[in-house]
Amino acid sequence: MTVSARQTARPGSRTVLIAGGGLAGLTLALALKRANGAALHVRVLDPGGAAPERHRGRAYAVAAGGRRMLTRLGIWDALDGAAEPITRMEISDSRLADPVRPVFLSFGESPREADEPFAHMVEAEPLGGALLAGCTEAGVEVEPASVVRAACEGGRILAALSTGEDAGADLLVASDGARSRLREAARIGWVGWSYPQVGIVATIAHARPHGGRAFEHFLPSGPFAILPLRDGGALGHRSSIVWTERTEEAQALLSGEPDEVLQQIARRFTLDLGEIALEAGPHSYPLSLGIARAFQAERLALLGDAAHVIHPIAGQGLNLGLADAAALAEGITDAIRLGLDPGGPDVLRAYERARRFDTLAMAAATDGLNRLFSNDALPVRLARDLGLGLVDRLPGLKGFFIREAAQRRDSVPRLMR
Repeated sequence: MTVSARQTARPGSRTVLIAGGGLAGLTLALALKRANGAALHVRVLDPGGAAPERHRGRAYAVAAGGRRMLTRLGIWDALDGAAEPITRMEISDSRLADPVRPVFLSFGESPREADEPFAHMVEAEPLGGALLAGCTEAGVEVEPASVVRAACEGGRILAALSTGEDAGADLLVASDGARSRLREAARIGWVGWSYPQVGIVATIAHARPHGGRAFEHFLPSGPFAILPLRDGGALGHRSSIVWTERTEEAQALLSGEPDEVLQQIARRFTLDLGEIALEAGPHSYPLSLGIARAFQAERLALLGDAAHVIHPIAGQGLNLGLADAAALAEGITDAIRLGLDPGGPDVLRAYERARRFDTLAMAAATDGLNRLFSNDALPVRLARDLGLGLVDRLPGLKGFFIREAAQRRDSVPRLMR
């Protein structure tokens, strides 16, 4: 779905170009248009026209802050049949051959913790479709094009598009992924490394209901997460898996026949959910950590994966991108309402300050967790299991972790409170 008729910016209105029609880019576009109406001309440039089909087979844990934001943007109701609340999270630490996987830590079992689900599992295709429909309804232009090059000129940024058009704007937002060409063209450095692991995602049908429970089994090769999806599938119930495996072993594990792959998944899957079947996938991708040295340059802002990539161990990649969109939309909107330049250096520096600490903290946390739980040395195993057990017995500390996961803090952007 794309906007077929080109809209003309109202005289005196401002313009924001968003390069990349992924989930974070569409969320920013919708937030800007809902808040500013005709005062802001918003164009999303994506070679595929932001088609939601490209997200097929992926699912995300949308934290409570992200759900609040999507509710305020008017699209959460459209996801009512696609969003499954995570009401409980259970964490175990074991080896693959262990006959018993004891639960060392669980969240969501007390009434105080259950006042609001700390996350919902949402499949990426309906989420992308709802965002695209919301953008179209709000008047965002979504065009099958890309930015070839851009340069600042006369207090604006001029972008040469793949269609041959030269498009002027007050601000260009790079939402074009971890290998952002716009970030590289702006000579913004990238600090990070690759993990000797790959992420494997798949949708699993199973015979018994999950009851909204999520499981995370920490295995020596990395975490194996089972995340609840809406009921359906061949066996009546469904879950998404995010499986971290060593790179050298993943190819052999996934190169067999479908029955052999399913057998490998079954070895890691919880027995509580009964018979399982492979519904979609598996798909694999290399894992890495990376953070841009700056989140902005002259009339350019980095958003989502163009600014940061983290390990999926905590399921926070999309939530960081949604928080980026909320913070940038807040800064741009405040500037427009005050009659200031929405692409000016003060707005962009404030955006970077708002997002950099949160991003660095999450990157450090996920990297540390992955290194800690991918270590099979006995002293390390004993120490971390003791730590998990202590957290499980301290309601105040558990509450802190839940509030962080649900983004229940005053420092989050207004759209997420």
